[in-house]
Amino acid sequence: MALIRDLRSLLKLRDFRRLFATRLTSQLSDGAFQVAIAGQAFFSPEKQTSAPSIAAAFAVLLLPYSLVGPFTGVLLDRWRRRQVLVRCNLLRAVLVAITAGLVLVGVPDAVFYGAALVVLSVNRFVLAGLSASLPRVVPVDRLVTANSVSPTAGTVAAAVGGGAAVLVQALVAEGSGATAAVILVSGLLYLFSASVAATMPVDLLGPDPDRILPGVGEALRSVARGLREGAAHVWKRRAPAHALAAITAMRFCYGVLTVMTVLLCRNTFNDPSDTSGGLASFGITVSVSALGFFVAAVATPAVTARIGVAAWIGTCAFAGAVCQAALGLPFEFAPMVVGAFLLGVTSQGAKIGVDTVVQTTVDDAYRGRVFSVYDVLFNVAFVGAAAVAALGLPDDGRSPAVLLVVAAVYALTGVLYTLASRRHPPVPISPVSTDATRS
Repeated sequence: MALIRDLRSLLKLRDFRRLFATRLTSQLSDGAFQVAIAGQAFFSPEKQTSAPSIAAAFAVLLLPYSLVGPFTGVLLDRWRRRQVLVRCNLLRAVLVAITAGLVLVGVPDAVFYGAALVVLSVNRFVLAGLSASLPRVVPVDRLVTANSVSPTAGTVAAAVGGGAAVLVQALVAEGSGATAAVILVSGLLYLFSASVAATMPVDLLGPDPDRILPGVGEALRSVARGLREGAAHVWKRRAPAHALAAITAMRFCYGVLTVMTVLLCRNTFNDPSDTSGGLASFGITVSVSALGFFVAAVATPAVTARIGVAAWIGTCAFAGAVCQAALGLPFEFAPMVVGAFLLGVTSQGAKIGVDTVVQTTVDDAYRGRVFSVYDVLFNVAFVGAAAVAALGLPDDGRSPAVLLVVAAVYALTGVLYTLASRRHPPVPISPVSTDATRS
């Protein structure tokens, strides 16, 4: 398998091994913490889960996190990245311990979501720091491979962490104690991640101390300008604009299906009072979807070599329409799990394709700014989808009309992107440089 072979080759590099281990342990912790958040927000015995409550939770947790993300680079270019990885993981360990205490005390939802938001915001620095550090530990000619392998392995680690968290909650009695236990476990994992990062030399990951940088205020203003300039550059180059429009539409559909899945697992596939069963069902669904992500990472290079990147993106959109309509409409657990796997394949396959289009059809001078626009679109589309789902989904999650609309959006996206890519094919304008591939 090419992915495993590439990973083995990269693991021969000592500094890459250390950074890679930091990523795995950090994202393992992320998976456990995020399951704890989901358990408290959507599968708590004391709460009734509805589409509006899920939408509100996603908006509180993801929207500020998404809008702040592009500005993290301003500080990462001024702080030693190895120290960022060590200290942010230590900070997260402290913050999650506080969050666990808040859960045990039974604070209002607003306080709990605020604490979780702080943890997730720190997480942006860690993920951005990992991506920015990769060129410091991998030769330029192997950077594209490293950019493909590292995020995929991180996604798998997060899925493993989430699965372990579900197991912990299944072994502990229902209630706030189970959620607090999982949060504390994630804190211990963050400590371990910090210890792994600390094995690297302080200056290994950069930035170079002799660089002359603008003031923080000017840098922040330049980020805002950069987002505008990146959007304008994409608009002029139709191929990346069409690709970003396609992935935004598909991410919107993915968000609606996520809300539907939470409701089905909590209120339909299990007795609403059986919150442990609901969380276990949701954990299985997420884990199977993550397996689909892995399959997409393995299959996409081979498929795109045969049919091209644009055709693969369109195929993923069409496949999303078919699999959701065929497997989702029965509203039964087993077909839904199969649909979750296929959705993981199609969603990640399309995303890898769009990453490739953006990396190869955007001028190098604009690539970082365009990826910042991409990041905002990707996350805001998910939050917007949750808000729309709140208007159309009943509390049990069963809505053939909503599911058919989602399938229709997938199909329409496939048609429009296929036609657009024929008029403006994604022709590479330069070799891929050292931009990090998104996960």
